[in-house]
Amino acid sequence: MSDEVFSRNPGILGGTPVFSETRVPVRILIEHLEAGERLDDFLDSYPTVSRDQAIKVLETAKLLLPGKADEAVV
Repeated sequence: MSDEVFSRNPGILGGTPVFSETRVPVRILIEHLEAGERLDDFLDSYPTVSRDQAIKVLETAKLLLPGKADEAVV
């Protein structure tokens, strides 16, 4: 398996970011979570995506958020 968590390729879904070595768009994970589904439900629906890949994508997204992720709200 590739070390990259997700990839973009113009030949795969028009360059939409997908989980590496799959054709599953990363946005599908976010949409499932926004709809209130559990991570396990997503993984059951998309068995080509590993738990490790999904968690790494979420960790990457967290780092992209403004501010410090570990900062407490006062």
